[in-house]
Amino acid sequence: MALNPQLFLNGMPVPFFTEMFVLARDGVEFEVDKIPGTHGDHVKTKGTIYLSNIRMVFVARRPVGDFTAFDMPLLYIRGEKFNQPIFHCNNISGLVEPVVPENQHRALYSTHSFKILFKEGGCGTFVPLFFNLIASVRQFNQHANSGAESRLDPLQAARTPVDEMMRHAYVDPNDPTRIFLQQPNPDSQLRRRTYQPHSVEGRI
Repeated sequence: MALNPQLFLNGMPVPFFTEMFVLARDGVEFEVDKIPGTHGDHVKTKGTIYLSNIRMVFVARRPVGDFTAFDMPLLYIRGEKFNQPIFHCNNISGLVEPVVPENQHRALYSTHSFKILFKEGGCGTFVPLFFNLIASVRQFNQHANSGAESRLDPLQAARTPVDEMMRHAYVDPNDPTRIFLQQPNPDSQLRRRTYQPHSVEGRI
């Protein structure tokens, strides 16, 4: 994960080179723990989830303290689960490992638990796309990287072929998820090369 990734003025995450946004889902409630500077180190707020071939990004509708957005690389997510409780709304829960700066030690950063709650409309489009994409990313990168790596580059997920999956995606009419048939910021000159903050080129 990376706290407060760079965003455009309209709230869209600033893309990486080779990043392709798949969908956006408004009106979700997002919970995440171990966020410094927030009440009890826990954030619970509403906003929009963006899903790409590299990551999932939650952007809060309104800032909660210093928290405005939360970036979760697909290769760093684990233990994801779709929950259908009887008396509460459907949700996805899981864990996400931190994106550790190159000059920092992994032991200084904690694993976060997160939950995405679908309180406004169905999730029949979002859920299958999310699980199919994350499975494809893992399968492709497992074949591409047979040797174990101590620090997996989250941008390796961009090499996963997702075009075919998108062409056959099921669209649930009760799910307000927006699927991107073309990229939302095609003319942007501002692209990121790595997760390190000094890598952003250009200005918003």
